[in-house]
Amino acid sequence: MKKMYSILPLLLIIILTSCNTMKKKADLIIYNAKVYTVDDRFSVADCVIIKEGKILAVGKAEDLMSAYEATDMLDAEGYYVYPGFHDAHCHFLSYGLGKLQRVDLTGTSSFNEVLELVKAHAEINKSEWIEGRGWDQNDWEVKEFPDRAELDRLFPERPVVLIRIDGHASLVNGEALRMAGITAETEVTGGEVKVVDGRPTGILIDNAMEFITEVIPENDEELQKAALLAAQEDCFAVGLSSVTDAGMKVSVIKLINSLQQNGELKIRFNAMLSTMDTAYLDFMREGIYKTDRLHVNSVKLYADGALGSRGACMLEPYCDDPGKHGLIMYTESYYREVIENALKYNYQVNTHAIGDSGNRLILDLYAEYLGGANDKRWRVEHAQIVHEDDFKKFAEFNIIPSIQSTHATSDMYWAEERVGPERMKGAYASKRLLDMNGWLPNGTDFPIEKISPLLTFYAAVARKDLNAYPENGFQSGDALNREEALRSITIWAAKGSFEEDEKGSLEAGKVADIVILDKDLMNIDEKEIPGVSVLYTFVGGEKVYGDIRFE
Repeated sequence: MKKMYSILPLLLIIILTSCNTMKKKADLIIYNAKVYTVDDRFSVADCVIIKEGKILAVGKAEDLMSAYEATDMLDAEGYYVYPGFHDAHCHFLSYGLGKLQRVDLTGTSSFNEVLELVKAHAEINKSEWIEGRGWDQNDWEVKEFPDRAELDRLFPERPVVLIRIDGHASLVNGEALRMAGITAETEVTGGEVKVVDGRPTGILIDNAMEFITEVIPENDEELQKAALLAAQEDCFAVGLSSVTDAGMKVSVIKLINSLQQNGELKIRFNAMLSTMDTAYLDFMREGIYKTDRLHVNSVKLYADGALGSRGACMLEPYCDDPGKHGLIMYTESYYREVIENALKYNYQVNTHAIGDSGNRLILDLYAEYLGGANDKRWRVEHAQIVHEDDFKKFAEFNIIPSIQSTHATSDMYWAEERVGPERMKGAYASKRLLDMNGWLPNGTDFPIEKISPLLTFYAAVARKDLNAYPENGFQSGDALNREEALRSITIWAAKGSFEEDEKGSLEAGKVADIVILDKDLMNIDEKEIPGVSVLYTFVGGEKVYGDIRFE
């Protein structure tokens, strides 16, 4: 008996040691958090276990921390954990270039203010071309398109191009017109050169802008690299771990791939091939391209222009310009050619459509080729104004509306004046569009709108601007509830790119893309949402934003 008692302490040590060594190894444990998993049940946990860039487990800390040990521990101090946000429609390189070389004209209240900003920019930026973006005549007291006369006076020998906020119109000066060979007689399919009294005003609509694009010197690779990295930095700061770029050139896609392979670019990309790039078809013929952080499986088309520049194609004339219907940008045969190639190479088709006529054209073309129920997830980007007779086509042919909630709250001040009360019933109809298939992706369209997905969430649920206007929300019947809004910028955004099995929710086996916020999006007062702060952003378990100290 004495010998038996004497070995008990040794046995206890062995048992305790073996229990400890039985714990599974992880790289990071985040605990003491409120974790919104955004899984099918929208379950909430308080602990996430991460290893080699993926989630091992999500659940209760008392259960998981007895089963796992990690190199790093993060006490979230009760803060709120969400899947990394995914912007389902943006223009990434354009945003980055805007930060580096273009004068920012967003928020200007008059054309005179635009001119002052352009003059200041031109003084410090000595590039051959003066470039700017972001003006919106709808925000000015005089809501007419500006004229190039003052630009000609200020810059008689230096070309200037100032792109409207929506990217579907621009103002250029006389030197730019001369270099592009644009005259009052220039004809454009799918675009317009504005002419008054036999003289080009400098306003170019949609495809007319391509004349300028062709003569602006190509940005060199170093500038593009700097722009991509600058855009990434801002994305991480607002909680974005993934973006879907709505129309990218093959050369830029290859640059992104190179930067991702060498570890400089960490954000995840789904890139739509731009049909404006002559190299897109050769790339498509090689099939879908997929790495851990880059996915190219779709092609981007344009049906029409934008509402703000009256390029959106309407079934009936504009109420505030009865001579205008807007425009369709290409011939039907061109759309058919692209769609047939997409079918051949198993690519998703994603088409910009704003006006009710533009939407009808694309819905009917999609319907013809899809034939009925399917899981091809062809998308209508914006689906901004839809005729009453056309909503059902989204459901019947499983066509996915890809929305941008902030477009509604940006356009609400003038949209009804442009299209009238009857057409507004089918405009910015987020909830009704959601009901067609039970899910939809949501984005910002940055740099057209501000980059933050939190503002997308706010606009989706509140239908108000940052001054809480209007009091009861804009067309509030089409607001999303908070769960729907969160899904639209996480799991549904991933689903819009066929990526829902690998990201978009915090579940075992998915990538550890995580954002930690200082407030609870599901429960705080609506007016607090725009002020929520991003504390940390993780991509593949790696902290890419935030001042963090691991235990």
